[in-house]
Amino acid sequence: MSQPPQTQRLSFERTAVYRIIVQGVLHEDYSDYLGGMQIAQRGQGQTVLFGQLQDQVALIGVLNALIDLHLPLVAVEFLGLDESE
Repeated sequence: MSQPPQTQRLSFERTAVYRIIVQGVLHEDYSDYLGGMQIAQRGQGQTVLFGQLQDQVALIGVLNALIDLHLPLVAVEFLGLDESE
């Protein structure tokens, strides 16, 4: 049985699932550029990215790419660890 995200043992090197929300519209073609994250449009001109990233270095890479695209961050949420590790 998996534990809720807040009680799981998070570490810098673990694969985890994240949801990132940015202000602005981002086309799905950017998925590979953004670590393979799924991209979906949300109301109010926002885009939601969802997916598994290898570690927090990969998370920082995605966040830096979003900054390079001039998309302001609305939220970054840790949703849980990869249970297969």
